[in-house]
Amino acid sequence: MHLAYPAVLSALLFCTGLYGVLARRNAILVLMSVELMLNAVNLNLVAFDVWLSKAAEETLHSGQALTLFTIAIAAAEIGIGLAIVLAVHRNRGTADIDKLRDTAEGHGPDDSDDDAHTAEQTAETGRTGKAEATA
Repeated sequence: MHLAYPAVLSALLFCTGLYGVLARRNAILVLMSVELMLNAVNLNLVAFDVWLSKAAEETLHSGQALTLFTIAIAAAEIGIGLAIVLAVHRNRGTADIDKLRDTAEGHGPDDSDDDAHTAEQTAETGRTGKAEATA
C-alpha cells in the first residue's frame, strides 16, 4: 500500500477531530474529538514507521512503540478527563463548556443586571431589618 492513503486518512481524521474540538460545546464530545485527533497521529506514526522500515535494513519500530505509549497516555487522559467532567456535571448540573466558563468567571453575560438588582434588594432588606429592630 502506498504511503499517501494512510496519510490522507490521518489528515481527514485529524481535521474532523479539530472541528469537533472547536465547534462542540459538550465537554464529553470535546474529549472524544481529542481522542480522534490522537488516533490520527497514531495512524500517521505507524504508517511512517512501516514505510521507513522498508527503506532501512535495521528496524527499530520506534513509531509503533511511540504509538503504544500514546495509547496508554490517551487512556489515562480520557479516564481523568471523564472523571472531572462527571464531577463538574454533578456539582453544576451541566457539561456545557460555555456555561462552565461563565460560572468560573463569577458571572454570565446576563448576570450584570441581576447582580445590581440583588444588591438593591439586600440593601432594602438591611434597612427594613434595622428599622424593625429599633421599633
